[in-house]
Amino acid sequence: MKIGVIGAGKWGSALSFALEEKNDVFISSRTPREIKNFIPMQEILQLEYLVITIPAQEISQWLKENFLFSGQKILVASKGIEASSGKFLNEIYSEYLPEENVCFLSGPSFATEVMQSLPTALVINSKNEELSAQFASFFPSFIKTYTSTDVMGAEVAGAYKNVIAIAAGICEGLSLGKNAAASLISRGLVEMQRFGHNYGARDESFIGLSGAGDLFLTASSTMSRNFRVGLGLANGKSKEQIIKELGEVAEGVGTAYALHVIAKEKKIYLPIATEVYNILEGKNPKASLRDLLSR
Repeated sequence: MKIGVIGAGKWGSALSFALEEKNDVFISSRTPREIKNFIPMQEILQLEYLVITIPAQEISQWLKENFLFSGQKILVASKGIEASSGKFLNEIYSEYLPEENVCFLSGPSFATEVMQSLPTALVINSKNEELSAQFASFFPSFIKTYTSTDVMGAEVAGAYKNVIAIAAGICEGLSLGKNAAASLISRGLVEMQRFGHNYGARDESFIGLSGAGDLFLTASSTMSRNFRVGLGLANGKSKEQIIKELGEVAEGVGTAYALHVIAKEKKIYLPIATEVYNILEGKNPKASLRDLLSR
């Protein structure tokens, strides 16, 4: 099968590598790269099967400027909520192509480990079960794939876990210990599940690979960009300085701002996400922790 991967960062490159086991894979990005099988953007958009890894905060503009629907089938491999609008990725993509043509990838997956062919399990989520199964068949032997129709569950979990990972990084940076980290992560799982109920997400998504699996991974390792954001915040760095040092997108930052807007509009109680937002806005992490414990 010919598959096009759009986005040549770490995650796009890792997925391109993985999918090459069974398919002819081409890759493209907004800026030309001297890498294997790189082709121009307009050429890759002619392929029937596309995997898109463009960050959540940039996808609206990219779709508006580049995408014209001509029957393409898309696997969305980025996670997040658009900060400027509070829109989930499925809402953004629905403006450009039918929902039966889109799937969403979720589950624990550090790009570095995928590039080493280390085993993991992922979920492909779509209202179109046939398309989910088709995309699942493209993945290599070292990635076990499951399918689900709970798109909102995957979306909420995939976005929210990055915010909890920032909180976990703050916890680590303040040397609060493993007990505190376990408490924070478990309460974070409850918080994201409660948030997801407002959008009709199903509980099984939060206790499975999309939720707990991805959360445990992202909130416990310095391989996670969002976890490193938390470490930086605990050390008194500004979000601007941290993002500059990372040199990569940390989706949890934009998602924290999106959750803040949604929580205010819908009057949803999101204590951990609210404190992450406050810290990103300059609140002292130790004061934030005190307020969190007193809730």
